[in-house]
Amino acid sequence: MPQPTIMLVITGDDFGYCPRRNQGIVECFQAGGISNVSLLVNASAAKEAADLAKRHNIPIGLHANLSEGIPACQNHQQVQTLINQCGFFHGKMGFRQALQRGQLCVKQVELELRAQVALFKDLTGHLPHHMDGHQHVHVLPEVREVFAQVLSDLRIPYTRVPMEIGLHSCPWLPAHLQRFYTQVEKDAHDSMPVFARYGIRWPDVYLGLTTMGQHMSIPNLQKALRHCLTAKQSATTSSHPGTELPALTAELMVHPGYPSRPHEGGCGEGPDDFSQSDDRQHELRILSDPSLLALFHQERVQLCAFKDL
Repeated sequence: MPQPTIMLVITGDDFGYCPRRNQGIVECFQAGGISNVSLLVNASAAKEAADLAKRHNIPIGLHANLSEGIPACQNHQQVQTLINQCGFFHGKMGFRQALQRGQLCVKQVELELRAQVALFKDLTGHLPHHMDGHQHVHVLPEVREVFAQVLSDLRIPYTRVPMEIGLHSCPWLPAHLQRFYTQVEKDAHDSMPVFARYGIRWPDVYLGLTTMGQHMSIPNLQKALRHCLTAKQSATTSSHPGTELPALTAELMVHPGYPSRPHEGGCGEGPDDFSQSDDRQHELRILSDPSLLALFHQERVQLCAFKDL
């Protein structure tokens, strides 16, 4: 068998969000469309998700959540700056705004991250193979340092660094999402020396923002993979002329599933629009398409999990 050009981790995010998301993610794994999942331990169907991962031998990591729903730390006094008066996290943008205003206690961030790892271990029976951040909170200033410390202390070796090749050539992205993703990319770039200092690793290439939802298609996924190959070829030419480097490692972030039903699922406040969107089933359909597996074979892409890297 020829050497693979890319060792690709395809991670299904938000495992545990609701029973319909769980069902779709398991079907996607069985079809060969994903190779890894990321569990939201504070979500309503987290125990079911952990049990499904055990039953189907699905490699699983932790989707650390500081922005949606109820904290895992049972003593809310210990994480009081992370939650509002109703006991919920501040939200995707609310968390970022509170952080910028200096209203969050970083020690409380650490307590919550450790509580989520402990809950993950209770649910699965083992530590996460990798740990990333729901809505990319793990690369934010101040959070990234304590996040890396927790991973280092617990010997969780891998994380996600959401810097995507080709992000700026996506005219279909609305202006507000383009701004958000550009900021995520900057925060991810600034996280790399912090993660490296703690010995945390991540794949060579990250994909997922340019292929999300309705923009996921076989041609778009092929284009993203070829961006990876171009990056590898450039590195080979510049640093090792005339030699073939080992396979590039990459992660593709995806969100397959069946749309959440209203009032069913979520992390304590019910499902959000993202999870109720038909985009979830569209991703499931594309990732389960046999022609995608044929594309992987054609491009010599080998699917794997973080624990295989």
